[in-house]
Amino acid sequence: MAHPTQFGFQDAASPVMEELIHFHDHALMIILLISILVFYLITALVTTKLSNMYMLDSQEIEIVWTILPAIILIVIALPSLRILYLMDEINDPHLTVKAIGHQWYWTYEYTDYDSLEFDSYMIPTQDLAPGQFRLLEADHRMVIPTESPIRVLISAEDVLHSWAVPALGIKMDAVPGRLNQTAFIVARPGVYFGQCSEICGANHSFMPIVVEAVPLGHFESWSSSMLEAA
Repeated sequence: MAHPTQFGFQDAASPVMEELIHFHDHALMIILLISILVFYLITALVTTKLSNMYMLDSQEIEIVWTILPAIILIVIALPSLRILYLMDEINDPHLTVKAIGHQWYWTYEYTDYDSLEFDSYMIPTQDLAPGQFRLLEADHRMVIPTESPIRVLISAEDVLHSWAVPALGIKMDAVPGRLNQTAFIVARPGVYFGQCSEICGANHSFMPIVVEAVPLGHFESWSSSMLEAA
């Protein structure tokens, strides 16, 4: 989760988010170099070091400022397209969970099990236990196994919602009458918080997403207890 005075992204908990952070750093360095070059050229022109007619009308300079941006775009586009492919690729998921957005809570259906579904509501501030986080805790968490490909089918019952968990690198719109899908692998056990990222009404900021990643043995025990309770 985010914390006060945080500078940068949340710690990556999935391979896709790690790739996104690397691409962000890659693009940021390119932007920094471009900014330094432009600042130098502006400073040089202001101080009349490059204001002679030969430099301003040089054919070589026109070739450079035509080819250089094209090279920069290629250097940015190639890793970007690779990450887009990785984010859209879904290969033999071990578990499928359907997340349905409502005003203002989430419903989770584990489609590989019979009758394993539940609603996830935000815990009101006055009911929070010591150590729980305001506006982020839910009464039922989406529990998944670690190091397993997870597919999430996302839809909505009423209006547009968005299922977003920053630490996992996921942000997918929930559209009524439409089924979107995304996939991820959680690299380590933990609890990962997110929120609806679409302005969906008066209580938009009160429908958190809580993903709890546990080892496979713990997940099997949890699913068995949920099925027995159902």
